[in-house]
Amino acid sequence: MTLPAPDPQPISSRSQLRILVVEDEESIAEALVLGLEREGFEVLLAGDGVAAITAFETEAPDLILLDVLLPKMSGVDVCKQIRARSNVPIIMVSAKSTEIDTVVGLEVGADDYVPKPFRLRELISRIRAVLRRTERPETLGGHPAGSVDAVSPDEKVLEAGGVRIDPQRHECTVRGEEVRLTRKEFDLLTLLLENCGRLVTRDTLIDRVWGADYVGDTKTLDVHIKRLRARVEEDPAKPQLITTIRGLGYRFEKPKA
Repeated sequence: MTLPAPDPQPISSRSQLRILVVEDEESIAEALVLGLEREGFEVLLAGDGVAAITAFETEAPDLILLDVLLPKMSGVDVCKQIRARSNVPIIMVSAKSTEIDTVVGLEVGADDYVPKPFRLRELISRIRAVLRRTERPETLGGHPAGSVDAVSPDEKVLEAGGVRIDPQRHECTVRGEEVRLTRKEFDLLTLLLENCGRLVTRDTLIDRVWGADYVGDTKTLDVHIKRLRARVEEDPAKPQLITTIRGLGYRFEKPKA
């Protein structure tokens, strides 16, 4: 059942953060609306994957709470389509909670994955943690959802092993070809290049890129590293640039003289 959404408002006229809940089970949707509105969020509803795409395009949500199993279009396909156009935060929710399901959700660009059943309080904590990492200026005093963190004017271009990062322009080229990266991928690669030749521990990477209050699955880091390797390595199966220091973290290798 598709539930109606409120009439759209211009972002500039809104003071509440807007969450799009994509859920086809009416009882769960109603519980989420009550809980999220009690926490001060404005809530929009979509009951299937096609309606979710439409609501995303017309309502400009600040975060999407996306069920995986949906009529008309799966949550995975919805996430793929949205992520191809936007870095709006997406939290996927599903009764399917095996490791492979979690990895698939993260592979298509979700910021977090929450298995059902869940406690509303935990879900609210995860929503707030994701929103803090992608602050919107008119509501949280930060940067637009999906934008990169502010950089100082003198922040320099980073380059090693044929990979070039321009933090100010948010541009990445690999062996002369421009490569599109998500916010998290860009921040990860920047941090690794800043420490070229040095180990960066898993805890440091998670704290710096996802925030010290991150409560999600640490496999998120491994999934993002895998995606980065697919973009920068000549042979991702045999990485030469981003190497694993087993049990500790990762290192961007210095080019051999």
